[in-house]
Amino acid sequence: MSDFLNAYSIQRWLELCPQGYLEDTVYGHGATEHEPEPLVEDETLREEAIRSTVQLVVGERAALAASSGLVNAAPDYPSKRFLATQTLDEARHVEIFTQRLYDLGVKKDDLESTIDHFANPNLVKFAEVLLEKVDNKDFVAGVVGQNIVLEGMAFTVFEMMEAGNRQANPKFAHTLAGTIADERRHVGFGENRIGSLIKQYPEKKPEIEQMQKEMAYHMLNTFSSSFRQGSAAMDAAQSMAAQSDGAGEGAEWQGVNMATAGPEELQGALENTVINEFKTRLARIGLEYQAPVMS
Repeated sequence: MSDFLNAYSIQRWLELCPQGYLEDTVYGHGATEHEPEPLVEDETLREEAIRSTVQLVVGERAALAASSGLVNAAPDYPSKRFLATQTLDEARHVEIFTQRLYDLGVKKDDLESTIDHFANPNLVKFAEVLLEKVDNKDFVAGVVGQNIVLEGMAFTVFEMMEAGNRQANPKFAHTLAGTIADERRHVGFGENRIGSLIKQYPEKKPEIEQMQKEMAYHMLNTFSSSFRQGSAAMDAAQSMAAQSDGAGEGAEWQGVNMATAGPEELQGALENTVINEFKTRLARIGLEYQAPVMS
């Protein structure tokens, strides 16, 4: 327990985050960094960037609701303190991705209507499965859904998007890099805290695995529909990279060249990476990945 206390204390969070990788950033990026002109000026690219950023806001709003809701459900104070820091992390993520929508030209008065218009209905259902557990104050299922499934998915999506934007859009890539560091810490908490509780309450395994199966179903449908709409998860990085010098250099993720791969190849790489990570992380806490039956 002492290692747990030290690794997930508020003091440790302060040293790592506001006093660490977030120091001297503005909304997660350098103060002088801006969205590239080709992205803002090209309406097709701008709309694609808005669409993909809306999905990030929807996911992070769900994470904020889940982490804050789990604070009172936590059975011990070390978990409550960590979830309090995670709540602030998730609130920051909501803020920085909302700010990106403003940077892309969305008016503040149009924020909610823009989110309603572009939000992927599969992602909304994904969040609903998780938040039902949180609303029922089911701590074990809630942390698995939040810190293993949702955060695990977000971690991989952010990594892919960061790789795709590293050259074409350093501002957005730097914003994503900070969220990746946060998500890595959140996933680590889920693995370290829930494994012992799964052993303590083995009767909960079927229910939690069913939740994971439902969330995976909606996740995969989210990926499928997003890539059908023009590879929204890549935030138009491929089109922008083709216009820059050294377009194909350094833009590789999971063995896929981000500058030349088609939507199907990118979708396949994303799905395989997320599912393999799920299998590994779930196994560490004593659960078995349940593959959904896709229609």
